[in-house]
Amino acid sequence: MIQQQLRQLLPEREVDPSAALALLGSSAVAMVVWKWLGKRQIQKKMEEARRTRDEGVKKTAKAVQQFREQVPSVQTDAILSLSLLELTERLREGSLSPRTVLYTYLEKALEVTQQTNCLRHFIPECEEQLQEIERQKEKGLLYGIPVSIKDHISHKGHLSTCGLVQCLDTPVQEDSVLVKVLKSQGAIPFAMTNVPQSLFNYDCSNPIFGQTLNPLNHQKSPGGSSGGEGALIAGGGSILGIGSDVGGSIRLPSSFCGLCGLKPTAERLSLSGVSGSVSGILAVPWVLGPMARDVDSLALCMKALLCQEMFQLDPTVPPIPFDEEVYSSSARLRVGYYDTDSYFPLPPCMRRAVRETREALQAAGHQLVPFSPPRIHYVMTELFLKTFFADGGRAWLDVFTGGIVDPSLKSQVNSCKIPRLGKKLLALILKPLFPRLADYLSALGGMRSVKEMWNHHHQIEAYRTEFIARWRELRLDVVLCPVLGPAFTTGYAGKLLTAISSTMLYNVLNFPAGVVPVSTVTEADEEELKLYQGYCDDPWDRTLKQAVAGAMGLPVAVQCVALPWQEELCLRFMKEVETLSREKRAA
Repeated sequence: MIQQQLRQLLPEREVDPSAALALLGSSAVAMVVWKWLGKRQIQKKMEEARRTRDEGVKKTAKAVQQFREQVPSVQTDAILSLSLLELTERLREGSLSPRTVLYTYLEKALEVTQQTNCLRHFIPECEEQLQEIERQKEKGLLYGIPVSIKDHISHKGHLSTCGLVQCLDTPVQEDSVLVKVLKSQGAIPFAMTNVPQSLFNYDCSNPIFGQTLNPLNHQKSPGGSSGGEGALIAGGGSILGIGSDVGGSIRLPSSFCGLCGLKPTAERLSLSGVSGSVSGILAVPWVLGPMARDVDSLALCMKALLCQEMFQLDPTVPPIPFDEEVYSSSARLRVGYYDTDSYFPLPPCMRRAVRETREALQAAGHQLVPFSPPRIHYVMTELFLKTFFADGGRAWLDVFTGGIVDPSLKSQVNSCKIPRLGKKLLALILKPLFPRLADYLSALGGMRSVKEMWNHHHQIEAYRTEFIARWRELRLDVVLCPVLGPAFTTGYAGKLLTAISSTMLYNVLNFPAGVVPVSTVTEADEEELKLYQGYCDDPWDRTLKQAVAGAMGLPVAVQCVALPWQEELCLRFMKEVETLSREKRAA
C-alpha cells in the first residue's frame, strides 16, 4: 500500500520503494529524537530556574541569619503586628530602622514560602535599595517599607516568567515604571511572587515553580493570578504587595486569603514594563493594583504611586493625584446592592456577607437601593470570553512551549483545542441541556472577521453606556455586591472559568472595584451549602459546590464598586465596610 502511494506521488521518477521506506523510517526516527531533545532542553530550563530560585532562598536565609547574629534583640512579632500606617510612622520617626524591618520581613517570607511555595524569587538588590534610601535626605511616603511584586512586573536583572518556559531566557533590562515609583517613594521591593501558568487562571500553579497553597488552609488555593501575593501577605511575609487584574486576579486572591485588594480603573497606574502571556488585548485591559491587610494600606499605596514621578515617567497616565478629601469624607452614601448576578449563583456564605453588610450600612445611616446588573450571561460569553478568545484561543495555546500544560489548566486548554466547527456543533448539541456550557463553547470559537471584532468593541462600549445610565438613574454613589469565594480546593479553578462572573463584570466595564473581608465561613454556612442547587443544575453548579466545601473558618468577603476614576470613593466605601464589619466582630 505504501509503495503504491509513493509511486503515485512520484510518477515520473524511478523509485526504489525499499530505499524510500528506509528514508521514511529514518525521518520518523529523527523526528522522535528531535522531539525528545526539545523536551529534554525544556526540562533543563525548568530545572535551572528552580535551582536559581533555591540558591536565592539559601542566600537570603544566610543573610537573615547574619543579621540575626548582629542584632539579636529584634522584636519580630511586634514589628510584624504593626499596620502599614503604624510601620511608616515608626520608620519616619526613627524608632525602627529600614534594615531591621527589611530583615524581619525577609525572615518571615522565608517561613511563609517554605509552607506555601508563594515566592518565585527573592530580589537580592533589595540590599542596594536599602543603602540608597538610607542615604536619601527626603523620606518618601513608603520610606523603608518592604514591598512584594507579582512575577510579571518587571524588575531589572530578573525574569518576568508568567509561569512559562519561553520566558526563562532573558532577564529584563529595566525596572517597570511602577517599580521605579515605589523606589522613589522609599519602598524596598524584596520579592517576586508565584503565578499560574500564562496568568490566565485563578488558581496559582505552573510547571516550573509548582503549586502555591493558601496559608490559611493548605488544601485550598490562594486564588489567582496574583495568588503568590495573596499567600505571602496573608501568611504575614509581606505588608504590601502589587498584583494585577484582568478578570479578578487581585480581588479573587484577596477574597480567598482574607485580604483587602483594589482593582483601579485601567491606566490610573502605569502598565509600562509589565509583561503578559498574550499582548495586544485592549478591549478588556490589564490593571495593576495594591493588596494588603487593611484598606488604609491600599489608600497609602495609591497616594504614594499617584505622584509626579509616575506622571513624568509615563505620560499616558492621567495626572490625577490622590484625593485625600474624598477618601476621608464621612458623608452618607447612596449604595446600590445585589447578592447575585443571576448567572453564576455564589455559595450561601458569600450572599450572607452581602446581606449582613447591607444591614450594617443601613444601620449606620447610608441609603441602600436594590440594583440589578443587566445581562451578565451576555457579558460573560459575548463580551469577556470573546475578547480573550477572539482568535479561537490560538495565540493563548501558542504560549505552551513543548506542549507542557499545568494540570490546573488542562480543562481550559482542551476546550480551546477543539476545532471551531467542533465547538459550534457541540454548542448546538448541548444548548437544550446545558445552555451555559453551550454558550461558553460557542464563545471559545472566537470571531471570524475584523468587522466582527469592531462590532464586538462597539458592543462593549454600548454595554458600558447602558450600565452607567442605570447607575445614574438610581443616583448611586457606589455598589455593594458579592465576590467569588470562599477559597477553592486546589485544582478546581481551571474547571470553572465562568464562575468569575462577579469580578469580570467590572473589568469589562473598567470600573474601580475592591474586596474587603467581612466574616468567616460558619457551620451553618456549610450546612446550607449542602442544599445549594445553583441555577442550571449543570456540571458547573455541582463542581462549584465541591470546590468550596470544607471551608470552615475561612474568610468571606464582599466587593465594593465605584464609577471610573473614582478610586478614592471606592476606597472610602471599602473603609466604611471594613470599619462596620470590625465593629460587629468586636461586639
